[in-house]
Amino acid sequence: MSELVSYELDGGIARIAMDDGKRNVFSPAMLRAVHDAFDEAERDEAVVILTGREGCFSAGFDLNVFAAGEPGPAVEMLRLGATLVERILAFNRPVVVACSGHAVAAGAFVTMAADLRIGVEGSFKLGLNEVKIGLTVPWFVIELARYRLTPTHFDRSVASAAVFTPAEAMQAGFLDRVVAADELRAQSVQAARALLELNANAHTETKLRARGAVLQAVREAIESELTVESLASP
Repeated sequence: MSELVSYELDGGIARIAMDDGKRNVFSPAMLRAVHDAFDEAERDEAVVILTGREGCFSAGFDLNVFAAGEPGPAVEMLRLGATLVERILAFNRPVVVACSGHAVAAGAFVTMAADLRIGVEGSFKLGLNEVKIGLTVPWFVIELARYRLTPTHFDRSVASAAVFTPAEAMQAGFLDRVVAADELRAQSVQAARALLELNANAHTETKLRARGAVLQAVREAIESELTVESLASP
């Protein structure tokens, strides 16, 4: 499918695996490839497992794009990431994130958006580190974090850039379950098979009702904040 993203369909389950050979940064190219894979999963009417490379789900947006100082590419990358979050939140079949290691910044955004999040044991970091590296947390992330995280962890994550171990991330709301690394694939497939038993229409309609407020807030934030004009302003 792409040198960055692979797509496997088996028994109604689509496995989308990201692998840039390094830290799985969400460059525009990576994000476009993930969107293309979700297009294919939508056509296949498949339950999705989204995963990364061993030891790293994603280290977040490509900071080189920000450092280049060109608003256009930066806005494109931000909007691709934000609309991926929106898409996962509203996807017409269940989405399982098999978090294969570190999930920082935009990697954690995507993790929070999924229906089921399975992480792995180990010395991995998960969380929102934007404030620590000098970035203001976008509004769409604040709305997503408010929806997903516990109140105490929300404030620590958004305002203080707290980063968590997998076990702590489960308590905070970034993950639902933590398993041994060598069990991640089998556990995520088992979970996806269970989700296949849901009535697709009922699942989608109920998800849209339950997430209506956060979806509206995310969409409004994308349209109002993630523009060239907003990014160029002080």
